[in-house]
Amino acid sequence: MADIKDPENTILMELKDGTVVIELMADVAPGHTARMKELARSGQYDNVAFHRVIDGFMAQTGDVANGNMEKDFNLRMAGTGGSDLPDLAAEFSKLPHDRGTLGAARSQNPDSANSQFFINFKDNHFLNGQYTVYGRVISGMDHVDAIMKGEPPANPDRMVSVKVAADADA
Repeated sequence: MADIKDPENTILMELKDGTVVIELMADVAPGHTARMKELARSGQYDNVAFHRVIDGFMAQTGDVANGNMEKDFNLRMAGTGGSDLPDLAAEFSKLPHDRGTLGAARSQNPDSANSQFFINFKDNHFLNGQYTVYGRVISGMDHVDAIMKGEPPANPDRMVSVKVAADADA
């Protein structure tokens, strides 16, 4: 497991193959960081499908309204919703969309990110300055690489559980 420097701003995402450790960037994107922690702490990310996974590009998940594979799951609806919380203002920075970074998924409106996010499989610098970067995988990227591919995947993988590292021992 990775060396966790700031447990309050670290996410432990359990996938079918193991744990992915994500370092959140509260100093760069405080609103997005706070939202991810709020949804993780309320259990809303648990069992949510990876509904859009493009080989060589990214894996998208986080639709807490329509993506929970344990609650009236409809794969065609996954990716169309968010949380019941207000949308977030964009927090663009100079951070590049490198392999393993988390980006906030949104519609055409830059201030429409809510609960969905994606993890970059490779450096996707064409996204720089267009999507908020607010975290990076520091351990377990091999588990991300193993997520079932597809738009949508025929048998989607899910986030089994998502926790803030500070709460993991509780």
